[in-house]
Amino acid sequence: MALTRADQVKAIGHPLRTTILQLLHERAATVTELAAAVDRPKSTVAHHVDVLARNGLLQVVRTRKVRAVEERFYGRTARIFHVATESSSAGEQATGDFNDFEVAARESATAFEQGKLWGFIRHARISEDQASQFWNRMAELVDEFDRTPRSGETMYGFAIGIYPTDHPTLPTAE
Repeated sequence: MALTRADQVKAIGHPLRTTILQLLHERAATVTELAAAVDRPKSTVAHHVDVLARNGLLQVVRTRKVRAVEERFYGRTARIFHVATESSSAGEQATGDFNDFEVAARESATAFEQGKLWGFIRHARISEDQASQFWNRMAELVDEFDRTPRSGETMYGFAIGIYPTDHPTLPTAE
């Protein structure tokens, strides 16, 4: 699903809401289940679920009666969300996505301390076209990771990107 509205991008910009979306990648869940998973009050989780639902990212996928209360199970409206950079019909430009690498750096600190962080960083002087080709291949790998059947006990993070830097380069050889 392409997120084209600023309010949609803002909705996924909160760390608790992205965690909720990630949990719902596994299966539909109730606010009670989500609150237990993230160890936060039900009222807090309900607020964030409401924000995601109002912006079209979550929907009620089924309900069940528990005593006198109807319990709602929420599911994602799309398997993959991505931020589109086009303007809306009202002419407003969607705000930029949050920095995924900042999130990955925070999440990966414990894995690094435990010697369980696998990563690479490389630098190469390449053309914009080559960078775009790498991006397309990386997007395919992300899609493969997203579609991998869920199993096991450990949740793994997967961060990937390509970006211009001011890394030093040698002058052209004479």
